[in-house]
Amino acid sequence: MSNETVTLEALPRIVQAGRETTVTLRPRDPQARLPAAAWRVAVVPLGGLDRQTRHPEATACDARLTAEGLTVSLVFPSEQEYALLVERVTDGTPAAVADVRVYAVAADLFARRPFKGDFHIHSNRSDGREPPAHVAGACRRIGMDFMALTDHRQYAPSLEAIAAFANTGTDLRIFPGEEVHSPDTSVHIVSFGGRWSVNDLFATDRYRQEVAARAAAIAGLPGGTDPLPYVACEWCFDEIRRAGGLGMFCHPYWVCRSRLDVPAALTDLLFERQPFDALEVIGGYYVHESESNHLQVTRYYTELAQGRRIPIVGASDAHGCERPELFGWYYSIVFAASPDLQDVIGAVRDFNAVAVDAMNGQPARAVGPFRLVRYAQFLLREVLPRHDALCVEEGRLMVAHAAGDTAAAEQLRALGGQVARLYATLWG
Repeated sequence: MSNETVTLEALPRIVQAGRETTVTLRPRDPQARLPAAAWRVAVVPLGGLDRQTRHPEATACDARLTAEGLTVSLVFPSEQEYALLVERVTDGTPAAVADVRVYAVAADLFARRPFKGDFHIHSNRSDGREPPAHVAGACRRIGMDFMALTDHRQYAPSLEAIAAFANTGTDLRIFPGEEVHSPDTSVHIVSFGGRWSVNDLFATDRYRQEVAARAAAIAGLPGGTDPLPYVACEWCFDEIRRAGGLGMFCHPYWVCRSRLDVPAALTDLLFERQPFDALEVIGGYYVHESESNHLQVTRYYTELAQGRRIPIVGASDAHGCERPELFGWYYSIVFAASPDLQDVIGAVRDFNAVAVDAMNGQPARAVGPFRLVRYAQFLLREVLPRHDALCVEEGRLMVAHAAGDTAAAEQLRALGGQVARLYATLWG
């Protein structure tokens, strides 16, 4: 095997910073074998080392050739990306063979896994194009680990999507949800994971009485401010939390009917008082509307600079899964113990999520806390493409099951757990 033909991968790819880890560098082609030779691995920290203002020389050590590949024990001292430069030594002369990347994270983040999800998407039960079950299957087909159908003013379609895949063995977590539209505000709110419909409560006396009481009691608003639109939002977010869900403030810079759909003064109040659980910082804008996402991201970072801590998500807000617009352009990566509902909600609330913008097939860019963004960019490049490839067939079978294929469910059960198995090999 010539030096030029060796393509290696590292296992694990994610390691715990400061702890000795045995890394195996093996050929990606399972039929390939490394030749008997002297091998060396040089370790290059991408950002250098802590408190060192000059890049150190790469530290190199000998690697042991085994049936699995090259094995080396290393300590990655700090949280960052590392290049492992593999060299084959011939007559005392090293020749570069491969540049393989790993990422070291501290113990808190190492205990979590990245789960892709779409918090905000529509079916033909409101103004989308496909039935609820089809939407869920299409989400898995593009690599989502969790999703919630959030049709306008309707909670039942999300339950329909969940019921469609009961006992099928799919690894996609499908959660209840709805897009909430109070009659007293133009703000769009998503209820993710709530146990009941908030929209159904707007016709009740309780809603009207409680909102009126809040409007009468609220203090500290600027003179001349109508309190009703704000307190209606506040009531909705409180009700979503009471239902066990996550309340999201959606697309604040959406332009509709030649104006911002949410008046700027109301957006300012919502940022100042922060009654929501999470901000949809990246949302479903078409190419000609992309300025709105830019404004939302800029506003988010401005609020952080002023001392506010704001949990964020990204969501497609797609109204169709079989056309090349919005669907898959925007999503979240949530760093959680599992893709179960309470773990996902807890991770978002604890600032362990980033929003991803991959508009129109462009390279994916994460938005959020710098530590997580740096890690997410590595995962988007080095790990998640393999994750997504595993999800394609499962999603195809889910769509087939939704269309009435009676054999698809059994095939789905056979594919169960494959992403978990991949992650078990990639995390050391």
